[in-house]
Amino acid sequence: MQGHLTDGVVEVGANGRERYYDSSGYGRPRGSGVVLSRVEAAHLLHRGDLDAVDGQGFADFLAANADVTVRFLVYKDLRDRGFYVSPAREGWVDDPAGADFVVHPRGDGPWDGTTEHRVRVVGERASVPLESLGDVVLAVVDEESEITYLETGRPDVSGTSEMAFDGRTAGRLLEDRVLCWDPPAELYESDFYGQRMDRDDDTLQLSLLEAAYLAEEGQLDLQGGVDALVDRGREVEGERFDRRLAVYRELRDRGVVPKTGFKFGADFRTYADVESVDDLGHSELLVRVLPTGTDRSPRDLALDVRLAHGVRKRMVFALVEGSEVRWLSVSRLTP
Repeated sequence: MQGHLTDGVVEVGANGRERYYDSSGYGRPRGSGVVLSRVEAAHLLHRGDLDAVDGQGFADFLAANADVTVRFLVYKDLRDRGFYVSPAREGWVDDPAGADFVVHPRGDGPWDGTTEHRVRVVGERASVPLESLGDVVLAVVDEESEITYLETGRPDVSGTSEMAFDGRTAGRLLEDRVLCWDPPAELYESDFYGQRMDRDDDTLQLSLLEAAYLAEEGQLDLQGGVDALVDRGREVEGERFDRRLAVYRELRDRGVVPKTGFKFGADFRTYADVESVDDLGHSELLVRVLPTGTDRSPRDLALDVRLAHGVRKRMVFALVEGSEVRWLSVSRLTP
């Protein structure tokens, strides 16, 4: 059968609907014919199920429509995995914005109106606005045409950790940390604030973030109060300190205990259900704090995900604007 390219789609006439849409889920019906996206037409040409488009075979058609090459590679991969795949075009699928394809659940086709994944295709050198993610799978095509799927979501970051210490303690600001010489035991043992000086010394070393949060809550007294801590934080970190403090505050308020993620190359590692440091278990999340509006390359996302997976954690980004924090999770996906 022959196709004709017009207005960005490929039209196939009589019997096209039965042959391509009804039997295999390609395109959308138009009378007894069918309208195909250019990616679908390329795939049918590649399979030999479509003879030509305006006289062009697969090689010539793809060369003339080179902008669909990367999307074609992902479409072919998903089809090879046994999925029906619909181009995310207005009027073809629900909610097409921000996606290139809709992948239907196994056993379903475009006629079922169901969605397993919304897929956005990017090359490895692309720049991806993080705030545009959360409801799509990124299909990253690298320079050797291998495909990595990254699932993104908007997680509910929460835990059951409750503050055991109910009182006030004194601290002293020294450079970029605070020392509490005579802290209540539960501040460390139950609430997991700070780090003991050593096993036989109860002196507690607090980070600037921990100290600022405790001071805000009225549980830490020190000269200069919260302002002194925030000023010192801005001296050593600039605006990054304010973003990290906003995220630290949000996590603690959600019942999650954040600790430094430095050894993992992140801002925080987190514990959702802390009752005692003697029965702590593994941290669940690695959190990277970034300003809202940050773009990140697929290469950097893949590095973050690989790092988190290697230490049995989930990668979460905290996108901060003022005091507002939005959460974004990214993980590997095998369709």
